[in-house]
Amino acid sequence: MISITFVIIGVTALSLGIWFFWPSTSGHADASDPQQVAQGMLVYRQHCASCHGFKLEGQPNWRTRRANGRLPAPPHDKTGHTWHHPDKHLFKLTKHGLRPPLAPKGYKSDMPAFADVLSDEQIWAVLAYIKSTWSTREKEFQERLNRMTQKAKE
Repeated sequence: MISITFVIIGVTALSLGIWFFWPSTSGHADASDPQQVAQGMLVYRQHCASCHGFKLEGQPNWRTRRANGRLPAPPHDKTGHTWHHPDKHLFKLTKHGLRPPLAPKGYKSDMPAFADVLSDEQIWAVLAYIKSTWSTREKEFQERLNRMTQKAKE
């Protein structure tokens, strides 16, 4: 009887500990969450900066197709178009790569899928980091897109 009580207490304590201290990053990119942004910055630097730039500046001439028909990696700062897309679109693009249905059939891109490399939590954290660098104008514009996308789903 006593051992069952200890098991129940242990499971309850573990559950409460996870609930209180586990980072709440699942399902959204919160640019105001310092923990999520810090995690995102580390993941971005390790997996994204080599193409998109250490300062999110993208590759030179990112709007001009290369000889192979592919576009260079765009910036994620305010000069790019990342903030023109809702979070769920950015998440899917990062997780699955730039391929249909996110791009037209036959579209060629160097943007790989990160589904086998990054967890969902890490992808959301990268997006939070990117968003944390935007001005209020870009954040507000992108948040309106998020709300419109959510309403369209309902």
